[in-house]
Amino acid sequence: MNTLRIAIQKSGRLTDKTIQLLENIGIRFDGYKNRLLVKSLNFDLELLLIRDDDIPEYVQDGICDLGVVGANVTLESEAEVTVLKDLDFGHCRLSIAAPAGSPVRSAKELNGKRIATSYPVLTKNYFTKLGLDVKVVKISGAVEITPRLDVADAICDLVSTGGTLKTNGLRELETILRSQSQLIRTNKPLPDHKLKLIEKFLVRIEGQQLAENSRYIMMNAPKESLDSISAIIPSLNSPTVLPLADPDMIAIHTVIPISKFWEVMEELKAAGATGIVMLPIQNMIN
Repeated sequence: MNTLRIAIQKSGRLTDKTIQLLENIGIRFDGYKNRLLVKSLNFDLELLLIRDDDIPEYVQDGICDLGVVGANVTLESEAEVTVLKDLDFGHCRLSIAAPAGSPVRSAKELNGKRIATSYPVLTKNYFTKLGLDVKVVKISGAVEITPRLDVADAICDLVSTGGTLKTNGLRELETILRSQSQLIRTNKPLPDHKLKLIEKFLVRIEGQQLAENSRYIMMNAPKESLDSISAIIPSLNSPTVLPLADPDMIAIHTVIPISKFWEVMEELKAAGATGIVMLPIQNMIN
């Protein structure tokens, strides 16, 4: 089969974000909900929509060439795959938590205790590294309620905002893993056709990520201020300079990291820049 196959979560917190990423890099589908296999309309690629827990194994076995899955799932599965890129969505953390009324203040105080989790491998490995002997209780769901049911003394579970922990009377002790979505690749040999498709796919993703973290800015300034403004702008490349109707004025266009814009805006104004406009970028190739 020459078509590149990517495994993605059938339904859950990563599904819509993954589809949005694919659409943002120009890959189109004629619907995907309630379908197992979906072929792209304009790229030699198809999606296999499965449970996220199955994705690393499908990629490891070569059933799928690529997969989009949380780092926590890949590490828990211990699958032999290659991580190609962090995708910067689906951020969460795997944390140890105990009842708010418990005297326990750190994970090091849980020796000999019962730890309920849906991530027994990561949990066991963490406590082993601490030199502690705990009883890991594997739970498929609703991990946070186990201390109230006296099934466990503490839990190890995914946390996004911490609201669920507080609702269930739990206090976060320590984070053992920070996770986000990743693009993983099979270690099985792939034909040149697929390798070229993966290269094109990565270029598009990198361009999308660069665009999301950058902004196009335009400003007017006195000609004499060009050098000082150029020194202030943390641009990806040299700025574009255009003449204006006023011979003493110029227009400066450039791309800067969004995180830096508010830091330098006042400096730009102090250097003589006026009419500063910031615009989003749909996509870009560096």
